[in-house]
Amino acid sequence: MYIPPAFRDDDKESLTATIRAARLAILVTATTEGPLATNLPLLLDENEGEHGVIYGHVAKANPHWRVPPVGEALAMFMGPDAYVTPVWYQTKQETGKVVPTWNYVAVHAHGPIEFFEDADRLLEVVTRLTNLHEGERAAPWAVSDAPADFIQSQLKGIVGLRMPITKLEGKRKMSQNRNAADRAGVVSGLSSSARPSDREVAPLIPV
Repeated sequence: MYIPPAFRDDDKESLTATIRAARLAILVTATTEGPLATNLPLLLDENEGEHGVIYGHVAKANPHWRVPPVGEALAMFMGPDAYVTPVWYQTKQETGKVVPTWNYVAVHAHGPIEFFEDADRLLEVVTRLTNLHEGERAAPWAVSDAPADFIQSQLKGIVGLRMPITKLEGKRKMSQNRNAADRAGVVSGLSSSARPSDREVAPLIPV
């Protein structure tokens, strides 16, 4: 990932917070047949390894797990993002020398990937993923709510993945390269936007 110095995020807690908050990630592997990518929810276990370990699963019918990767895998996690119009910049009024851009938060995790079909490991992964995403519900659904034989049959249709993280890259592009007046204009513009995602980005901009 290209990261200019002004946008680099090296804070581990910030990086892991972005991973934890991401609802959906993109898993990419390079292969001799070309790059393969799959959108899927992933779980970060921060207690394993130096940088943590990522777990998830793909459909067994997905060819992604069958093609041997070349080098390490890449898991991409996106945080809040928003379009930034030049209209919000004070510099537009002064010189007109402005262009549109996009503010966003992104984390890339690199590491060797292992795919597995062991039923016990698969059950653990789907249980942890389910608990993670059901945890905020008033009446959360649990894997154990379904008949055990049904769950076992469902596990036969997926393949688990484990990726120990060897490197984390973080990018937090939040108008840090603009002057204070321009940043204030972006905050004002995003804060008054009808898009909830824009309003989520506004407080992340340094003022």
